Amino acid sequence: MLHTALFLLLASTLPVFAGASAADSGAAAAAKAGAQQAAAEPAKAAFSTTTIRELVLADRQVRGIHLTCWGAGSAKNRRELIKKISGSVVNTVVIAIKETDGKVYIPGVALAAKWGTYTPAITDPEAMLKDFKTAGIYTVARIVVFKDKVLPKARKDLAVRTPGGEPWRSRNGATWVDPYSREVWDYNLDIAERAAKLGFEEIQFDYIRYPSEDNTSLCRYSKPHNRQTSTANLKDFLDYARKRLAPYKVKISADVFGLTTTVKDDMGIGQDIKALAAGADYVYPMMYPSHYAPGEYNLKNPNASPYKVINRGLKDAMAKLGPDYARLRPYLQDFSMGWHYGAPEVRAQLLATRLNLLDSWVLWNAANKYTWSALTPQSYRAFVDPAYK
Repeated sequence: MLHTALFLLLASTLPVFAGASAADSGAAAAAKAGAQQAAAEPAKAAFSTTTIRELVLADRQVRGIHLTCWGAGSAKNRRELIKKISGSVVNTVVIAIKETDGKVYIPGVALAAKWGTYTPAITDPEAMLKDFKTAGIYTVARIVVFKDKVLPKARKDLAVRTPGGEPWRSRNGATWVDPYSREVWDYNLDIAERAAKLGFEEIQFDYIRYPSEDNTSLCRYSKPHNRQTSTANLKDFLDYARKRLAPYKVKISADVFGLTTTVKDDMGIGQDIKALAAGADYVYPMMYPSHYAPGEYNLKNPNASPYKVINRGLKDAMAKLGPDYARLRPYLQDFSMGWHYGAPEVRAQLLATRLNLLDSWVLWNAANKYTWSALTPQSYRAFVDPAYK
């Protein structure tokens, strides 16, 4: 499965609207009209798109940006971000409180202090949340669950290990904790519970999967590992998380690879989007066009075709998920990696999302540098949703 392998190793364009010539504008209008017709005629399925749209409209509309712990934790940076958000359509921030390095960025988690995983990036989470909520912004805490460079050093017994008993490492040296370990589950849910107590409104689990990079045949787990046990285990984790977090009335969500909307297997990492959608309130497929291999969806360069990638991926998801499709909130690309991304490319993805019946999305930029010109109310009405208020 070449496409899967390349996708795992890495992590279209509509015609340019802004400043286009008359001919370009005509092409853009034609493309938009064609997209609208295509969106109205999704893959054949035994459900009503009207039902999906009603479910979408009945729920919260999330238009978000992802923020690093340092970007959200700094009062100065936060003030500048909130000012930009106030002039945009953005109403949500997803904040990293535990990252792929395994560090925990909020205080008050006993095991993080005990095991040396706490880093004081968000020193005053109460003030941070107050600032965002005063501005009317929905807050999501993102927790990387099973990829962890820190904990295996303190607790080697909790790591994904090699046949020799040492922590298994990917080609870049990254380590993972055992997704089957209930002790690992409880540690991560201690962090989630702390976030919920602080007042985050949603807990988002990322890297809710198994290792993929390098020779995974050498990975050893605490329980038998195959496709059936791996997918069931991730669903069980979400069910357990729901019980632990029930007293706080927070939503729970899961991040998945973008291609899970299309492929017929679990991509070798346990991510069955149907099972995860059944276990979470929301699922966030990370549909960055730069992360799709050449030839995917018959596109020579998916990175250069953001509209086509999102459009095809969401159509496949709709056929797969039926009414649960309304739980999707795609992560979209707002960074350049091998192809320049600016306002036209961001708008193309937003339009593809909207024309496939969804109103919720989150943009990703690792440096918190977003294309605000594509996110003004005027731009959003002109290029994405004419009815936006």
